[in-house]
Amino acid sequence: MQCAGRLWGLGARAAALRPLRAGRGGLLAQIRARGVSTSWSPVGAAFNVKPQGRLPDPFGERRGLFGVPELSSPEGFRVAQEEALRKTEVLLELASQTPPGPQTVLIFDELSDALCQVADLADFVKIAHPDRAFREAAGETCLSMGTVVEKLNTNVELYQSLQRLLADQTLMEALDPETRRVAELFMFDFEISGIHLDEEKRKQAVDLNVKILDLSSKFLMGTNTPNKIGKHLLPEHLHRHFLLEGEHAVVDGLHAEAPDDWVREAAYKIFLYPNAGQLNCLEELLSHRDRLAKLVGYSSFSHRALQGTIAQTPETVMQFLEKLSEKLSERTLRDFEMIRGTKRKLSPQHAELMPWDPPYYSGVLRAERYNIEPSLYCPFFSLGACMEGLNLLFNQLLGISLYAEQPAKGEVWCEDVRKLAVVHEAQGLLGYIYCDFFQRAEKPYQDCHFTIRGGRRQANGDYQLPLVVLMLNLPQPSRGSPTLLTPGMMENLFHEMGHAMHSMLGRTRYQHVTGTRCPTDFAEVPSILMEYFANDYRVVSQFARHYQTGQPLPKDMVSRLCESKKVGAAADMQLQVFYAVLDQLYHGKHPLGRSTTDILKETQEKFYRLPYVPNTAWQLRFSHLVGYGAKYYSYLMSRAVASMVWKECFLQDPFNRAMGERYRREMLAHGGGKEPVLMVQGMLQKRPSIDDFVSALVSDLDPDFETFFMDSE
Repeated sequence: MQCAGRLWGLGARAAALRPLRAGRGGLLAQIRARGVSTSWSPVGAAFNVKPQGRLPDPFGERRGLFGVPELSSPEGFRVAQEEALRKTEVLLELASQTPPGPQTVLIFDELSDALCQVADLADFVKIAHPDRAFREAAGETCLSMGTVVEKLNTNVELYQSLQRLLADQTLMEALDPETRRVAELFMFDFEISGIHLDEEKRKQAVDLNVKILDLSSKFLMGTNTPNKIGKHLLPEHLHRHFLLEGEHAVVDGLHAEAPDDWVREAAYKIFLYPNAGQLNCLEELLSHRDRLAKLVGYSSFSHRALQGTIAQTPETVMQFLEKLSEKLSERTLRDFEMIRGTKRKLSPQHAELMPWDPPYYSGVLRAERYNIEPSLYCPFFSLGACMEGLNLLFNQLLGISLYAEQPAKGEVWCEDVRKLAVVHEAQGLLGYIYCDFFQRAEKPYQDCHFTIRGGRRQANGDYQLPLVVLMLNLPQPSRGSPTLLTPGMMENLFHEMGHAMHSMLGRTRYQHVTGTRCPTDFAEVPSILMEYFANDYRVVSQFARHYQTGQPLPKDMVSRLCESKKVGAAADMQLQVFYAVLDQLYHGKHPLGRSTTDILKETQEKFYRLPYVPNTAWQLRFSHLVGYGAKYYSYLMSRAVASMVWKECFLQDPFNRAMGERYRREMLAHGGGKEPVLMVQGMLQKRPSIDDFVSALVSDLDPDFETFFMDSE
């Protein structure tokens, strides 16, 4: 049993935005007929003005965070936790008394839902709430709920109630495919905790799980810890580029965009200098993961982690990565030669291309060739315009409209959080998206999607509506200007909204597989697909208007922006292949036989071809080894699937309603309740091969491939 909620002022110018349409079939009349709120307002205007705050209402009801009455104060977390535990006890008793059958799976899902509704909400609040008391209360709840989940995963009686179902072939064959898959997923959660082992080995598995959690937390903290160096060891002209503390210079990152070669080189060598404690932590983490995987019956941690994914096995992942690397080889060398030429021209004294060079010099090349200064684009991408663009796209593609709704008192954690109702033209209200888009003190600097409550079919026949949060870090609107997005911010917004739509449209019977609760190499497909829409002029032209003049964004500016992304793109993709291969090797056959740094050196020279820098250990900053252990390849495979879906289903017409309905029916509706490869097959009408995935990724690099700016005439 697992809970995993996270996946890492227009004013008078409002007329420049198209008004939000009611949709087909008289949506507003249907809304009223369903008794759904009619206080919704157009989404574009809601995001292009600063919130005015609530009028004082001494008699107004205070609902609590996300409408949970108990959470009107930090103490409410204890109350919510106790209520979840009471419900858990009742369901445990029910599970032990219920004969094996479909009802067994429903009870397990209700048990999972009771815990996840508290644990997932607390997981979000502990990092995002501006009030420390709320954060601390949520953090304590996360620890407590984690302990409860761990105990349930080692509850032999609960395990046996599920085992009786899975052992009965006749009963299993009578289950519908989604129920059968969910039963198997619950069993997988049990077995990776070692519950099927004898008592001594089961205790070992529990101890290993606890140790892995501790090591993961410790390693993650270490990936962001700055390194210090004596000021006297740095040339004096570099001192001003780093934070100085007494006699030390503090380096807290790679400074990859710094124009000065010396700054980037110094940052790279200092920030990546190996820390013995962090090195030991990583090696222990990898070793413990391997021991746990073997204890519960897998030949490696990678074999365990890839169960149920698109790739399915480490052998398939390596085949994919090696074939992709081979196809990228010549393109990558050409990219490196082009970048090297730019470096020679700008810094003739530093002729050799080094690992700290590609990000900076690729950026120089893009700016020189395509004139893509972000400030030229920002006026066309006000936040309200972008939200209206998403609304128009979803309306045309899926029959869905977004409406701003006034949250109740105490429902949101910051006054600038917007609440969106997601409404289907025929099915009515599908769920809510809370948009925590703006920068504030102590807010994590990351773009994330959080599941707060998963959707599921309830016992009374009603559908439990999903609640999610999208967290971005955008600048606040000012008195004279709405929030203006760079092209990168706009693309990130579309990406995260892809996750949100997955959560809204994953209408599964069970919350255990709702929305984004699916294999990692499939979970990123809907979000990456949205990036293709964000880079198509036919889509962008619907909403990109200058916030002051109403002038549309010129087509050639979109074309330049899209083509600029292909500069150095092969080298960028090759770097991702290197990271993914490294991840597979670390989680493959153990003992490793050599140090993690030796493996890094060999892998970098084979799969990236830029020289390893002595006395550096990049793997100690590889934070994805914690959350994406053995699954880092997922970014590339998800992009390959998204590319194929775009080219075969939406390239000719990004607003094709029939394809939008097929996309919902075949890919979004199932969440994790169907094997991902079957969902991909249903969408593409064929079962893609590894070669198909590789070809899709490589073809995206072709400068003459008009994926992003086809003529709309």
